[in-house]
This record gives sequence, C-alpha cells and structure tokens, in this order.
Amino acid sequence: MKLYSTNNKNLRVPFREAVFNSLPADKGLYMPELIPQLDPLFIKDIQQYSLQDIAFHVANALIGDDIPEDDLKAIIDEAINFEAPVKFLNEETAVLELFHGPSYAFKDFGARFMSRVMGYFSEKNEKTLDVLVATSGDTGGAVALGFLGVEGTRVTILYPKGKVSKVQEEQLTTNGQNIRALEVDGTFDDCQALVKLAFNDPTLAEELRLTSANSINIARLIPQTFYYFWAYAQLKAQGVKDVVFSVPSGNFGNIGAGLLAYKMGLPVKHFVAGTNVNDTVPRFLQSGTYEPKPSIQTLANAMDVGNPSNWVRIQDLFSNNLEELREIISSYTYDDEETKAAMDELYAKYKYIACPHTAIAYLASNAYKAAKPGEYASVFLSTAHPCKFPDAINEEVFLKIELPKGAKDSAGKTKLATNLAVSYSDFKAYLLKNLNSN
Repeated sequence: MKLYSTNNKNLRVPFREAVFNSLPADKGLYMPELIPQLDPLFIKDIQQYSLQDIAFHVANALIGDDIPEDDLKAIIDEAINFEAPVKFLNEETAVLELFHGPSYAFKDFGARFMSRVMGYFSEKNEKTLDVLVATSGDTGGAVALGFLGVEGTRVTILYPKGKVSKVQEEQLTTNGQNIRALEVDGTFDDCQALVKLAFNDPTLAEELRLTSANSINIARLIPQTFYYFWAYAQLKAQGVKDVVFSVPSGNFGNIGAGLLAYKMGLPVKHFVAGTNVNDTVPRFLQSGTYEPKPSIQTLANAMDVGNPSNWVRIQDLFSNNLEELREIISSYTYDDEETKAAMDELYAKYKYIACPHTAIAYLASNAYKAAKPGEYASVFLSTAHPCKFPDAINEEVFLKIELPKGAKDSAGKTKLATNLAVSYSDFKAYLLKNLNSN
C-alpha cells in the first residue's frame, strides 16, 4: 500500500511510514495511491460473512502485502472483538449501534485497530512511541483504552477543559500507566492546533518519536470502513436493496470512511451528514466557499469542530468536484433545542435512548427522507452510548439507562490530568520535560 499527501500527489510512502508519521511534512493528509475495487461477488454474497471476515477482506484489499494475511487476521480478531448491530425502529428506519466496544463509542474501531497495527510495526529497542491525540469527547477514551498497557507506547491526550462529559473525562484521565491527560483551557480546535504544531516541530522530531491517534491517521480511517460494509451485510440479509446512511459529523472522519467504502464498491444510495451548529461543511456545500469558524460548545460535544480536518480527504476522494460531492452528500444542521427534542422523540416513539450525536443523525435522516422520499432503508449511526451524556438527556429518561460495567468501574477513580494553557511553548515544554515519564 502506497500513500500520497493531499498536498502533493507525487509523494509516495509505504503504509508503515504513514501510520507512524501521521501527517506528511507538507501538512496534507495521507490517502491511498489506489482505491481497490472489491470483487462484486464478495458484495453480492456479503451477508454470508461475519464482521471479522468482512473487516479482513476490506483491510487486506487496502493494505495488501504490508501486513501478511495471517498477521492481519490476528490483528482484526483481537481489535474488532465486539458487535455493531443494526436495529430497525420501523419498517424504513434503522439505527447502526457502534457503542458496544470498551469505551462505548464508534472510535473503538479505529483506536483498537491502530494500536495493534502500531504494535505490530514497532521493533524492539526502538525509542518509545509518543502518541499525541486531541479529543472533543470520545476519541480520548477510545485511544486511552486502546493503547493502555501497550508496550513501547506513551499516549498524551489533550482535551478542552469543561467541554467533555463526566464519563468521557473519567475514561481518559483515570488510567495512569502509559496514558497522560492534558486539560487545555480552550476548545477542541485549540487542542488539535497544538498537536499539529508538534508534528511540524524539528526539535521535537529529534527528541521524540511522534505519531497521532486522531482521525488524521490513516490507520484510524481504514477500520471505520468495516462497519459500513457490515451494516450493509445485515441489511442485505433482511432483503434491503437500497440504503442511505445518516452520519453525525464533526471532524468528518466517520463519514469519510463511509465514502471510502463507497469508492471501494459498497452500494450506498446516499450519505447524509448531520452537524450541530458547527456548520462549516453544510455552508460549504451550499455556497461553495469553505469558511472555518471557531468551534462552538454544544450538547453533541464530539462534533464541536469548526475546521474539520478530514474534509480535505473527502474532497480528495471526489477530485475537489463540488457537484459530485453534492450528488452523494446532503447535510443538515441542528441546534441544542432541536437535539433535545429529537432525543425526547426517539424515546417517546420507540423507547430508544440516544446520545445527542445520535439524535442529530436521526434528525438528518428524517430531513433527507422528507426531501427525497423513496423505497430505501434510512440508517442513522449511533456513535456513543447515552450513559456518557447525563447533562444532555432528560433526567427521567437517563435514570432508565443501564450503565456498562466499565463506566461503573471508572466512576470515582482519581483524576490524573495536568492543566495546560493554549500555549504551544507550554505544550512543547511539557513534552520535553517529561521525556522519561509514563
């Protein structure tokens, strides 16, 4: 597998280099040199395969000889060891639940796969691998639990102070060992900017072996394609022919993975991107002008992104052709009041308890269905367990949630976090000062 930079298509690097470097020096994002087309017979019979079988088939097509088949199977069997069921709410609307992993968020797919791939490629006696990650909510917990105890790695998580939920904060600040948390007095965009600056700092490059666990890393993007193929397999087994996926979208890695699956041959009728009031992409699709804005805090905090990093990948997939993008993606924006109303509606109509991100995907699904009626399954993605959002969900409904065991175990543990101003010099000083710490 060779990859190029979205800023330089003449660049070619192997998969291993892209995984560890995360970002090309020219500040683009890595993309596959060739997007493989899956065998139509595989798609035709996809309902016969397990999630792990599908994941192997897709990953092997993308990664090729960079990881031998037996090793790749072992990585997938260890990393993707939980379910992702499709559940119908009515005859034409279903939810794809992606919160059955250890951190109760869809990001477990990417974080667990990536950590195993990095472990596989790491050689003994190499310098400690420093994994930097900015989180607006769920990424931090998934990465913390994905890398916890992985030999030869040290994870530093930057999260915006006061802008993640209690359960999310517990997942990323109570682990210890090789997991460190920095509580940044700013926004997710500030955290992400600090991480990007670190990757382009020659002094840090000499002292540290840096990589990223954000969705900018190609090893996060690949496994997120798995559940789109798996969802289609479940739908096909139930006789569904056409599907529209509605995806809660913040940094646009999730829907980017779906579009990569589409380019590989997954039959998808349309994609819908639901956003909160951080509406940079919806405005772009309407106007054709890309105008990032500072992020605004909302109930759907994992989507509080004003300048989505992965949008450049999506544009690259479609050769920056705005009309083609508009043909395959629709986008809708919702504020907190609309999000609350959607959570209430889901419970009142279906007894389904949803997190705010899921509720936005549900609203966007309904909006597209109203605009484009037809015979297709509208599948909205549930990206996080509702237990993570006690302040967003109606208290009476929240009390009906059965907490996963992991959430019970982390509650009340000592918070291990270091305060940090939005200052690159302070962040750099922290990394250099703690060279030999866990």
